[in-house]
Amino acid sequence: MDELAPFAVSERNSRGRQIPEPHPKSRSEFQRDRDRIVHSTAFRRLEYKTQVFVNHEGDLFRTRLTHSIEVAQIGRSIARALRLNDDLVEAISLSHDLGHTPFGHAGQEALNECMEGSGGFEHNLQSLHIVDRLEEHYGAFDGLNLTYETREGILKHCSLSRAREMGELGKRFLENRRPSLEAQICNLADEIAYNNHDVDDGLRSGLLQREQLEEVELFARHSAMVRSEFPVLSGRRRVHETIRRMIDTLVTDLLTESGRRIIESGITTLDEVHVAPALIAFSPEIGRQNRELKAFLRENLYRHYQVVRMTYKARRIIAELFQAFSAEPCLLPDQYRAMARENAPRAIADYIAGMTDRYAMREHRRLFAVGEI
Repeated sequence: MDELAPFAVSERNSRGRQIPEPHPKSRSEFQRDRDRIVHSTAFRRLEYKTQVFVNHEGDLFRTRLTHSIEVAQIGRSIARALRLNDDLVEAISLSHDLGHTPFGHAGQEALNECMEGSGGFEHNLQSLHIVDRLEEHYGAFDGLNLTYETREGILKHCSLSRAREMGELGKRFLENRRPSLEAQICNLADEIAYNNHDVDDGLRSGLLQREQLEEVELFARHSAMVRSEFPVLSGRRRVHETIRRMIDTLVTDLLTESGRRIIESGITTLDEVHVAPALIAFSPEIGRQNRELKAFLRENLYRHYQVVRMTYKARRIIAELFQAFSAEPCLLPDQYRAMARENAPRAIADYIAGMTDRYAMREHRRLFAVGEI
């Protein structure tokens, strides 16, 4: 890897781990973070957690696992081009969705409603809770004991009231400071990945039609390029060729605009990154086109009646599971039953949030279907 920029996160300016450990012998601290994430239980479960389509609806659609890998690939490419720490970007990318509930945002919204009055539920905080406490792999500590910088990148959003309870990690929300450039990259790599890959899944499922997408500038422009260059190309290859060009345009624009902002800001240290305005960004025009694509997906895919029907069922499953465990904590597995003695709503939320789509459906059948155990 080329030498890092002076304002990149490195082992020299890292704030380290909550519990000090000997330095790894054959890898960096951020590679160690990545490896611990990949070997975690929560990471494996992402294979069976939904992106847009529930896991049982088909084997070819994105899951949280494939999405996280795609975010890491896009993020690493951007980081390397800007001479930033791509190992840190990979660690954040692979862990940013660990706290997602089954059934995607529908599950999160339902669990948040269930937790009203008990602190609420937010998947970024849950991801941090998983890596800080819930993972059980090491004898010396709970969780994964990740570096401060990886944990900072995981925590994309946080209410001011919750930030006040989080010590050093919550300070930037109270002081209106920015996270590292590596964390900023992950935020936008996430957006690039899910927008464009939801287009792919939407077309594959038949819920979106190419004719609809021709009304979206970003898609229409690249679709026209593909038709001009490959006039006989059709089907999946035509779709893939269009989407890969959309991703390339977004990444290239992000690199150009971010590079310009970094130079104009004059930053030379990581401390200066924290007090500067956001430096990783799209240009105004490409940002507008990307927002148009997001709005199209929200209206035509995420609110499609077939998606909404599954969302309705998902919310019901989550709510009924929470109600059942609240009424009878003895229904919980031993690990969570012990946790429930201290804080029952949080223990129940931790259990449900850790479920995969199919496990949540199976657990619901066990509790409510006659003849299931």
